[in-house]
Amino acid sequence: MRIRTTLAMGLAAVTALALAGCTGGTAPSGAEAGPVDTKGELSGDIQFQTWSLKNEKFTPYFEALIKDFENEHPKVKVEWIDQPGDGYQDKILSQANSNTLPDVLNLPPDVAFPLVKAGKLLDLDKADPELADKYNEGAWAAYSEFGVEGTYGLPWYLGSDESWWNLAQLQPYGVTEENLPTTTDAWLDLAKKVAADSNGKVKVVSSMPGLDTFVSAGIKVMDDDGTFVFNTPEAVDIVQKYADAYKAGAMPPEALTGSYGGNAEMYLQGKVAYSTGGSGFAGDLRTKAPTLLETTVATPRPGIPPLFVQGVNVAADSKNKAAALAFAEFVTDQKNQVEFVKLAVGFAPGTAEGADEVVDSLGEDLDPAQAQAMKVMFEAIPEAKATPFQWTGGMTDYLNQQMALAIRGDAPAKDTLDKIVKYANDNRIDK
Repeated sequence: MRIRTTLAMGLAAVTALALAGCTGGTAPSGAEAGPVDTKGELSGDIQFQTWSLKNEKFTPYFEALIKDFENEHPKVKVEWIDQPGDGYQDKILSQANSNTLPDVLNLPPDVAFPLVKAGKLLDLDKADPELADKYNEGAWAAYSEFGVEGTYGLPWYLGSDESWWNLAQLQPYGVTEENLPTTTDAWLDLAKKVAADSNGKVKVVSSMPGLDTFVSAGIKVMDDDGTFVFNTPEAVDIVQKYADAYKAGAMPPEALTGSYGGNAEMYLQGKVAYSTGGSGFAGDLRTKAPTLLETTVATPRPGIPPLFVQGVNVAADSKNKAAALAFAEFVTDQKNQVEFVKLAVGFAPGTAEGADEVVDSLGEDLDPAQAQAMKVMFEAIPEAKATPFQWTGGMTDYLNQQMALAIRGDAPAKDTLDKIVKYANDNRIDK
């Protein structure tokens, strides 16, 4: 199981246009919603739609979850619908255009965006102003930054990346678990030093900078109106330091391809002494490179950790908002989220608390390396921040193409960032 990110620029833009057309361009109905009373007696039928989660691993969980809710609210009937992984955005678009969205559904922020703009999702700030404090702050923000007032999803299960270090390769050059770098600058300085001391044999930079690099460094990547603005002196300095590291032999040429997951594959092959990856990377090491796992340690990513988000949303046009919102809150409360991520090993609950419960309950059953990696990730999650949903796969592709030129020294870092920012703003999905 993995965090699902679509980042489909073309489809998202078409979706937004299609939905705006089907609503006639009127003000979003979700933004007009008021308080929803979930405290009284609930009754009626609701539909709950998940994304590729009906299988032998998760079906018993959801069947029990629904039964528990129905036992608490005997006049409510929940119909569970599960959609396959492929074509999910298309399905959501079809449901929205035909006014057949389920009452409660599972959408990541980028898929939720066009529905928010078309007024198809319930504003949870207005529906229940007391919800925000119950959930992870960064994940809550991911559903609150759509360019319209309100919040449109309850954080469900979360992921993040961490740093993975091969101490067997690094220890000959004075690197120990105790003195591993904790900032981007210190990491790049270490990479150049190790490259020099090893005559280029040991490489510590395994990927190019991406938008998440600038987010992690605390650089403002967007204005309040959604304009990308990360072509700053601070970002230029980071790109130049990557270029200097590449020139010093601290980065393999394969890293310039921008291949997703390529740094992890190079790490497994012993080509680099550093990689990023989620806590599930411990399992990859165990199965693909068990001897390497013995000399690997996981630490938090430098700076602000990245955040990957899945959420539960309520349809603004639901005929039974009270039961729908009550069920959405039930699915995402601390108790039920903890039980869910016990099955979805490697993910964290989207609530403000509960991570310690997961680690404690699974500790004895997990591989020690997996347990430690999860602990590192869970400790980072409260401070993690998601990449803006407006950043698309097409933008990533363009960034990788241009960034490779800058890292090789074929283009100035400032000019490269100016081009990337212009391309991103020219192709914004929210315009």
